[in-house]
Amino acid sequence: MSLNDTKRILFTGGSGKAGRHVVPYLLDRGHQVLNIDRVPLDDPRVDHLTADVTDAGQMFDALSTYANMGELERGDGGPRPFDAVVHFAAIPRNFVTTDAETYRINTQGTYNVLNAATKLGINKIVFASSETTYGICFADGTVQPAFLPVDETHPTAPTDTYATSKVCNEATAQAFAKRTGADIYGLRIGNVIEPHEYATMFPHFFADPAVRRRNVFCYIDARDLGQIVDRCLATDGLGYEVFNAGNDHNSVHLGTAEIIERFYPDVEVRGTLGEHEALYSNRKIRDVLGFVEQHPWHRYVTAP
Repeated sequence: MSLNDTKRILFTGGSGKAGRHVVPYLLDRGHQVLNIDRVPLDDPRVDHLTADVTDAGQMFDALSTYANMGELERGDGGPRPFDAVVHFAAIPRNFVTTDAETYRINTQGTYNVLNAATKLGINKIVFASSETTYGICFADGTVQPAFLPVDETHPTAPTDTYATSKVCNEATAQAFAKRTGADIYGLRIGNVIEPHEYATMFPHFFADPAVRRRNVFCYIDARDLGQIVDRCLATDGLGYEVFNAGNDHNSVHLGTAEIIERFYPDVEVRGTLGEHEALYSNRKIRDVLGFVEQHPWHRYVTAP
């Protein structure tokens, strides 16, 4: 990456489960990151600011601030705008706090970040949406996909609070992109897996594949998610887009045809699928963003 490709990035939620791996990935790529979160990220290379994304004034202030003492040395009368915003801060799922509070924080926080960023002239924003928008993960009872593989054209029709907040955020982002012309990319992030979780979680997935049905058997390695965010930052001119963020293969040892036979026998299958191709399709991030998976699960755990 050349110096011209590096960006000064404001990242919200960088201390969370996904962010604490995505931020170091961006730092390793040469980007400068100011992390907005309730607690600092344990990385001496990242700048940190404690702020509340649900407070509009704090977001305007954070997005128009110096990132660190070193920026004072320029002596040019004020902080320069951030080149990009990555917005991950949110209540991460249902059952963390009340439904009303989940919806309020997730929707108000996203609105405030988009509103401040676009009014300050920041034209590249990446935000965390979710696999749950397809209405399967947190459904009451069993909901089958409308078709397989589940790609970005699949209907988003959730009935739960968390996923509904994410659908609202996508509509909000699309409106800001249409009004301002900014590139605003939403990532429908799958079940995030940290490096240590392969050993602790995947043996259970292999023993009981049914536990992965609500995730459409998807997972995303947290480090590969970092690459996806970086590819979003490097890809200009798309306007508003959403992307499934998942790895190339399913999160169980079964072949794709066997998963379909066991769990989705009556679901329409569109096109031809590879032997282990993910049912939560990541074709768009590969074709449009140039994503190349680096951390498949079989590098870290052996299937039975």
